[in-house]
Amino acid sequence: MSRPASPTPPGKLQTRRGALTPTLIVVALVVVGFIFFANVWTDVLWYQQLGYFQVFLTENLARIAIFAAGFLLMFAAVFYAIRIAYHVRPVYAPDSEIRDNLNRYQAQLEPVRRVVMIGLPVLFGLFAGSAASSQWQKVMLFFNQESFGQKDPEFGLDIGFYLMTLPFLGFVTGFLISVAIVAGIAGILTHYLYGSIRIMERGIFTSRAAQIHLAVTGASFLILLGINFWLDRYSALQNSGGRWAGALYTDVNAVIPTKAILAVAAALVAILFIIAAVIGKWRLPVIGTAMLVITSILAGGVYPWVIQQFQVRPSEQTLERKYIERNIGMTRAAYGLDQVKVERYNATTTTTAGALAPDAQTTANIRLLDPNLISDAFSQLEQFRPYYQFPKALNVDRYMVDGKMQDTVIAVRELNPDGLAADQQSWLNRHVVYTHGYGVVAAKGNKFTVDGKPEFLQSGIPSTGVLGTDATYEPRIYFGEDSPEYSIVGAPEGAPHREQDRPASKEGGETQYTFTGNGGPNVGSFFNKVLYSIKFQSSDLLLSDGVNDASQILYERNPRERVQKVAPYLTVDGNAYPAVVDGRVKWIVDGYTTSQYYPYSQQEQLSDATTDSQTTAGRNVALPNSSVNYIRNSVKATVDAYDGSVTLYAWDDQDPLLKAWQKVFPSTLKPYSEMSAAVMSHVRYPEDLFKVQRELLGRYHVTDPVSFYKNDDAWSVPNDPTVSQEVKQPPFYMSLQMPDQKAPAFQLTSSYIPQVVNNNARNVLYGFLAADSDAGSKKGVKSENYGQLRLLQVPPEAQVPGPGQAQNKFNSDPAVSQALNLLRQGASDVLNGNLLTLPAARGMLYIQPVYLKSTGETSYPTLQRVLVAFGDKIGFAPTLDEALNQLFGGRSGAQAGDATNGKTPTSPGKTPPSTGSADAKAALKAALDEANAAIKAGQEALAKGDFAAYGEQQKKLSDALKKALDAEGRLGSTGTASSPTSPSATPTPSPSS
Repeated sequence: MSRPASPTPPGKLQTRRGALTPTLIVVALVVVGFIFFANVWTDVLWYQQLGYFQVFLTENLARIAIFAAGFLLMFAAVFYAIRIAYHVRPVYAPDSEIRDNLNRYQAQLEPVRRVVMIGLPVLFGLFAGSAASSQWQKVMLFFNQESFGQKDPEFGLDIGFYLMTLPFLGFVTGFLISVAIVAGIAGILTHYLYGSIRIMERGIFTSRAAQIHLAVTGASFLILLGINFWLDRYSALQNSGGRWAGALYTDVNAVIPTKAILAVAAALVAILFIIAAVIGKWRLPVIGTAMLVITSILAGGVYPWVIQQFQVRPSEQTLERKYIERNIGMTRAAYGLDQVKVERYNATTTTTAGALAPDAQTTANIRLLDPNLISDAFSQLEQFRPYYQFPKALNVDRYMVDGKMQDTVIAVRELNPDGLAADQQSWLNRHVVYTHGYGVVAAKGNKFTVDGKPEFLQSGIPSTGVLGTDATYEPRIYFGEDSPEYSIVGAPEGAPHREQDRPASKEGGETQYTFTGNGGPNVGSFFNKVLYSIKFQSSDLLLSDGVNDASQILYERNPRERVQKVAPYLTVDGNAYPAVVDGRVKWIVDGYTTSQYYPYSQQEQLSDATTDSQTTAGRNVALPNSSVNYIRNSVKATVDAYDGSVTLYAWDDQDPLLKAWQKVFPSTLKPYSEMSAAVMSHVRYPEDLFKVQRELLGRYHVTDPVSFYKNDDAWSVPNDPTVSQEVKQPPFYMSLQMPDQKAPAFQLTSSYIPQVVNNNARNVLYGFLAADSDAGSKKGVKSENYGQLRLLQVPPEAQVPGPGQAQNKFNSDPAVSQALNLLRQGASDVLNGNLLTLPAARGMLYIQPVYLKSTGETSYPTLQRVLVAFGDKIGFAPTLDEALNQLFGGRSGAQAGDATNGKTPTSPGKTPPSTGSADAKAALKAALDEANAAIKAGQEALAKGDFAAYGEQQKKLSDALKKALDAEGRLGSTGTASSPTSPSATPTPSPSS
């Protein structure tokens, strides 16, 4: 019986199935390749538009070249190791049983042998090339290195050798050792597989060809190992594993000499391997290798341990003194601490009337607005629309107002697409219509309104104020810290506006706008639409009619990330801040050149050093978790908030690292001499550099090696007393006059207490550090005082309270506590502002604003009281001026910036009249009695579950507190500070009573 003929020719289906798999693979590769191309080409467009294509090209060409070199070295070594081992395989194996086993393996391998012999080297080459390309910065620094002009104290080599040459040599040596090991293993396995190496009963059989191959490989490895030993001599100066960084006594007298011995020994054993390859005798190289291992153990480990334990340890202070001096000097130089001006500050803790008279200029500009608390106030008073937002933490800067320098709290009104209603959350709205924020809002740092609101210098929509108007500066914010991922802007001339611009008024009405700058790559062509649709994974971008021929796409809009991308060699400060300069809003960003290879310098973890209560609260960004022992604020950058243009200025033009990078990217940095006067006037000393420096200075203010060894004068940065976590207090910007200065300057400040050991801190002030942040206001001219670090050393016997003690006094004072607790009983929260420390009245003055915030979504903090402390005394009043008068015996001798708040201005040093004080005191007492009664009755009602009665008592409590506040305001400054001999030193009668 015959089988019916198949309609499908035999083998046809199998052919189709066989073609399907490679077709799918090809399609997948094409798709992946096009996605890769889309991301690369959009980067090209981004860099070209911004004018930094040279950075993209140079970095990527360097990466490609290094990848290619690494790939070729590894590929060639592994390929030829396998190829040579295969071609010298013996024709006959000495043992039939083993030969049969190997024949089976060889038979299984033979069909794919060519693929394996090429595929394995390619695979290892890809891994090696990728690892090598990540070291592109070391390679570029090596070929463009600059001299430091300073020599290390041990070998007498230029510091640049350690930062730019030694890392490169270490990278190359380590890479070549890896190549030798991988190629050696590949060659041994191939020899074994094809019978050149056999494990037999009588020992290991090795063919002559395999012996030569292994000898050459072993000699190569030993030569590289010897070079590595030799380089380790220099690397000892970068050692951070001991109590102090650098080469110490044991390193200099034991480790460095033994490394030299091991380098010579490795070279001699390598020669023995070459001799063995020639004469075929392996006894000498085997003995040499064993001796090298034993020597490395004894000389590299045991001998230094013996020296350390039995010679150094009993006399450590004497023997290590020389090396501790090196560590102190090199660390201070590496972190810029060698130019700190240190002054003994014999601070008093006694208040006297008129003591602030010499500090009148400082007192007039003491900052009261806490930039970390008043963001909600800015939002409620100046946001106007839900699609706007202000950052969690505002910035402190200074502006010239009425001929005087005014500390200013400033922020930009950024876009918040998440503030749109749910039915407005379309792709078109988020990326085409709502594209930018609007305007700058700024308030005086030293003054507030009578009801506790910020006193604005710049506000409103349209933007008005002393910083300019919509006609004098461009208020639109397309690039900011909270800008959307991307926006599509621009349109042909005459096309209707599509962008939401700003409210026409507070009540209603909106204006429309079209972006007119050059802020991003063109996305009008179909090809570019496809590329960016892939990049942002959005089909709407490809199909929407909101994208036209003139459209630009704005992305990478965060100023910090923008600077990081065009200057990949920089570490960028965690806090960019806006300034109105030259008719634009510009973000000012600080960039650092860093290294971890400076000899004898102490390593510091950037993330640990820059973490404080600001970063833990998410208000600022901590630096990455990397270790450095050299840092310079080498670059100041500006990012235009309208068009995103980035300008890099070589700020520390004497930094050798920056000079080297200027050779790599020659056209990307401008000299600071081209910086405009307006930009120069808003340059500040960077926060993160200051944090790193203050952390190191806690130990390295000590320059005597004996005291440094004992660690008997180490300091710590105090914890922030205004938060519940144990986290460091942030530094504060403020205008103040240090004892050696003739006038106040804008400064960045921090304080010190004795070293904290096991969370046990003695909160007494030991030091006060200030960095001059005034760069001047002349085009291209940097003030000679800018960046000067001044350290006031407070003698321990002065017993000046630290920030924690000052905060504790505020919290525990009966009068203050009673007033604040009464406020907390109502429907309000009491918020302690930042605790400022500044030298004044020949002592240390503490100032803390106190804010009141009612419950509710639309509530915001209002500044209601100011706490001040000096020594053991405190003052507490509605204004700083009144609080200072209380503190200094009724007359401080100077006026604060809020001296005129709620009353007729008075002359400095005069006590305001006390007319009606008796009536005001009586009214205050009656109001407080009412408040206490309401609290008691409310608690009773709450216990009974009578919520209606409880609500009524809460209303009575609120009314009583308003009466108390009114009465307190009428009291003015009639309270007198307690006498200097009073132990509590609480003002009596105090407005808070």
